[in-house]
Amino acid sequence: MNTTPVSLLERLRRPGEPEAWERFVQLYTPLLYYWARRVGLQTQDAADLVQDVFAVLVQKLPEFTYDEHKSFRAWLRTVTLNKWRDRCKHRATARIAGNEAALSELASPDETAAFEEAEYRQHLVSHALQVMQADFQPATWKACWEYVVADRPAADVARELAITVNAVYLAKARVLARLRQELQGLLD
Repeated sequence: MNTTPVSLLERLRRPGEPEAWERFVQLYTPLLYYWARRVGLQTQDAADLVQDVFAVLVQKLPEFTYDEHKSFRAWLRTVTLNKWRDRCKHRATARIAGNEAALSELASPDETAAFEEAEYRQHLVSHALQVMQADFQPATWKACWEYVVADRPAADVARELAITVNAVYLAKARVLARLRQELQGLLD
């Protein structure tokens, strides 16, 4: 059995990986929707754009080769920008300069890049944690959460959960290792 962690992007390249696609959709739908709303699209139009982007991704991601020297998120923003432009052309909609500038800004960040990077990372980690929580025993998850996020001493967490201090450390290691695996290749 192969126990080597495989990044989500690599799993998407293989046929017959519905769990990988589910995970990808759960992680990226809110971000794509956020970008679509940021350019001023109404709720339904934003949802339609997200669907258009996923239609492209279903075709392109199996061929996509991750390059650690390039940004996956920048590529994804470019795909989103191109689909938005296509929709504008097809609808013959008058463009509002402020909206196009907002999405272009996403494709080539300016001085707000550091803020956007932190926002992106927080969004991605938050969704990965939500998705992953079901994969762990409640005691393991709570031990990690209380120790790492709530910043409580391991001894206090162990006493509260009736486990050893070492079990708290192991819970932390397991959850964080899984988080690194889930985010491998997604955080540029």
